[in-house]
Amino acid sequence: MVVGGVPVEVVVVANVAIVLIVGAVMVQLCRRLYQPPVVAEIAAGLMLGPSLLGLLPGDLPELIFPHNARPMLATVAEVGLLLFMFLVGWELDLTRLRGRKKVLLPIAGLSMAVPFAVGAGAAALLFTSFRGDEVGSGVFVLYLGTAFSITAFPVLARIIRDSRLSATTVGATAIACAAIGDVVAWCVLVLLLAMAGTSDVAQFFTTIALTFAFGMLLGYVVRPIVRMLITRLAGPAQTGTLAALIASGVFLSAYATSWIGVHAIFGAFAFGLVMPRDGGPRLHESVGVPLEKAAMLLLPVFFIVTGLTVDLGALGWSGVLTLLLVIVVAIVGKFAGAAIPARVSGMSWRDSGAIGVLLNTRGLTEIVILNIGREWGIIGAEMFTMMVVMALVTTAMAGPMLRLLRVAPPPVPASSPAPPGAGPRGSASHPPAPHRDQRQHETVARRTRQAVHE
Repeated sequence: MVVGGVPVEVVVVANVAIVLIVGAVMVQLCRRLYQPPVVAEIAAGLMLGPSLLGLLPGDLPELIFPHNARPMLATVAEVGLLLFMFLVGWELDLTRLRGRKKVLLPIAGLSMAVPFAVGAGAAALLFTSFRGDEVGSGVFVLYLGTAFSITAFPVLARIIRDSRLSATTVGATAIACAAIGDVVAWCVLVLLLAMAGTSDVAQFFTTIALTFAFGMLLGYVVRPIVRMLITRLAGPAQTGTLAALIASGVFLSAYATSWIGVHAIFGAFAFGLVMPRDGGPRLHESVGVPLEKAAMLLLPVFFIVTGLTVDLGALGWSGVLTLLLVIVVAIVGKFAGAAIPARVSGMSWRDSGAIGVLLNTRGLTEIVILNIGREWGIIGAEMFTMMVVMALVTTAMAGPMLRLLRVAPPPVPASSPAPPGAGPRGSASHPPAPHRDQRQHETVARRTRQAVHE
């Protein structure tokens, strides 16, 4: 297949180059505004789509990203997305939550339940105008309620690290609540997709049973095999082999969940959850680093694939009012659900407000979930566009709001080099060395960590 006399494969390669260049420029610009890279990449995807580039004469989005090339672009994006979801699952170490249930569960539970309830109420009002293709009201309401309650764990980790809040009660509590919320949200989405993808009760329960069986297979069969491979291929000479085998496991797990009847990303995420975490720095260097680099290289393509389906100009004035409603519902529901229980648990109003701001960060996780809803026909194009904008706004507001609340220390200059060993999109799994300001507050940090573990 050729496009304009050029093989479509070559067109896709040029498209990837354009995406990487625009993304790199946007990351540098947004860094000066103390925004995480995901904000820049979402904005770059919107800019290259009909929302901005499409306003110029000549139908430039179609000229640069022809429809014949988009399926291949989507495949490239899928590879990066699966690797990223594996890394997110690997980073979610739920064993760290032991002994902290008394403080965390009320905040984590209400920070999911309140925005879910508020979002579901808004979804019930919007169902008639913004539903997908032949989807029932129950699935639509439950899906949007879940989408409103999401927090982007990896993006949140980056913001907390950049704000040097990792050793504080605010940072530790927000990370833990986001971890709990992400796991709950993905489980709910599995149920919703099983409901949306089946036509009868028997098929629904078959999908749920197969999903449960697959989880047991991963935990009790695949995990020991992976641990054995890590032990046998621990030498430096086997680094490439181990990374290749783990990546193969990610892709096969994604295929399995897709075959079962739920989305492929659940398989990648589940494989990350069962991935051993006790391999130390060597395991991170041999598996984490190469897969992180591959994900970071390919993931920007996911944002352009998303951006090509977002058209802000098609909303109209009535759509703008609905967009404002969506943004307000998302921010207020999440903030109230997180800040009020944090205050009741004994935190100051300032720290409670910071928890509400941090858990409002939706970022990439929200975009992933929205793409699933669009692909499965749960939401229409207009609702998809509004929710993408909401994800961008709630993520971009975190940094300025933290500085307004005076929770974060003075921001690090944009020219400061990134700390070595950072995880995907600024993972907290390998935090940087303590900053001088942090060392001046070691006593406070020890006390706050003890408070979180009470």
